Amino acid sequence: MNYADLFRVTLPETALEVAALVVLIVDLGFLRKAALKVRVTVAALLGVAGCGAALWALQFQGSNWFTLIDSLDYPSLLTGNYIQVSQTGILVLTALTLLLLIDSDFTRHVGEFVAVVLMAASGGLLVAGAQDILVIFVGLELLSLGLYIMTAFAKSSGKSAEAALKYYLFGGMSAAFLLFGFSYFYGLTGSTNLSVIQKVIADQGTSPLFYVAWVLVVAGLGFKVAAVPFHLWAPDTYEGAPTPAAAFIASVSKLASFTLLITLLQTWMTFHGTFDLGKSDFDKLLFSFDQTWLPLTTILLIVAAASMVVGNLAALVQVSVRRLLAYSAIAHAGYILLGIAVFKMYTGHESWIIEIQNPVIASQKAVLYYILTYGLTTIGAFGVVSVVERATGSDRLDSFLGLHKRNPLLAAVLLVLFLSLAGIPPLVGFWAKFNLFAVVLGVSAGPIPFALVALAVALSAVSLYYYLQVLKRAYVMHAIDESPIKAHPVTMAVLLFIAAAVVILGCFPALLQNWIASFYPVT
Repeated sequence: MNYADLFRVTLPETALEVAALVVLIVDLGFLRKAALKVRVTVAALLGVAGCGAALWALQFQGSNWFTLIDSLDYPSLLTGNYIQVSQTGILVLTALTLLLLIDSDFTRHVGEFVAVVLMAASGGLLVAGAQDILVIFVGLELLSLGLYIMTAFAKSSGKSAEAALKYYLFGGMSAAFLLFGFSYFYGLTGSTNLSVIQKVIADQGTSPLFYVAWVLVVAGLGFKVAAVPFHLWAPDTYEGAPTPAAAFIASVSKLASFTLLITLLQTWMTFHGTFDLGKSDFDKLLFSFDQTWLPLTTILLIVAAASMVVGNLAALVQVSVRRLLAYSAIAHAGYILLGIAVFKMYTGHESWIIEIQNPVIASQKAVLYYILTYGLTTIGAFGVVSVVERATGSDRLDSFLGLHKRNPLLAAVLLVLFLSLAGIPPLVGFWAKFNLFAVVLGVSAGPIPFALVALAVALSAVSLYYYLQVLKRAYVMHAIDESPIKAHPVTMAVLLFIAAAVVILGCFPALLQNWIASFYPVT
């Protein structure tokens, strides 16, 4: 990959960095003495414009995904396929997060905050397209450092400082695990490129150090997605961080991190190329390959099951809606990991190989569908919590008492979003879970996948209970204070847009499914 190709591939990241600089220049150079509301509005809109420019730049990246499969070129960054789906989602979710900032007053340094958000988003874009462990680590650090700063941005809040400190300490430990694991992979293979690492391991076989390296990488990435037992930072961070920061962490950060997991599993658990073998010989090769990766798949399934159980059961006893959403996020991470753990991609030119490939591509699409819809819904949920918190001074369950009388539109948005998170039809959350669970059963037959899907369905029913606890207070229980709760027009418009999208995508699930499928070739 030459420098012209590198510049073309990184056009979206460049657009975000330029937008961050423009925001700083405008805010600090021209609007320093303007009213805070004006500065917040201008900075947020410039940030949204930067996301729009990055979305436009995505169209000029092209696709070098499939040229890689049949060539000896191993670039550090890829475009197309699931990567472009993820990058588009990152930019859209970032724009929605910035729009929620317009009604915020937790800091006077709004230009700096928007710039940090945009730079963190550019780190997420790098993570989504990275095919080299050095690029992965740089992208993750750019994303993570931005998240730590955003969490601590509410300087007048002790909870914000405490959450940022815990987040930073846990994040530093996870980065050490991840870098240590990557160093082992480099030591074993002599390369930092994911495809070369896979090729060397396939040719030379595995060693105990290989499994140690993989466990370290899983531990590092488990922190990023808040999977059990690496989830301890999430409740305090979701509770203490400013609302836009918490929404960004719950949506954009998770989307980038899960995309990285897809990249690692698809690259390292995949055969690429043409094989001059008969079907019986190839079956033996696949069996040997499966045995190599079976312990690692088992680790992911255990983490997925633990996340589902701990997340849903811990959410039952929460009195803070922010912490409830944190444990809900842990549970959803378990559902997504269940889908990711069944990836076994074998690509080639024989029809009998394609028959194996197609169901797993369906699994990949289902995971992307779940992550995108969950991120969208979560941003809306944090937006509703933010409005209520500003009006009542608290995010506790009782703060939502009588919400349907104090702001009927806000209560309706809350109803749609929480029922979608619980997986109630015909909302988009139902289709996200249905598609994921159906594909898991279709790709991996056997009692273990069936038992895990059954567990996930049962725990989804448990999640409905704690979501209904919030809705019960909003619609059934009477408020002590029945004064109206007002939301900023832009915030209300964003929340209504998200709720409408959740309903429309639920009634017409093929809209998003077909859009995701459009980035894949027809086989």
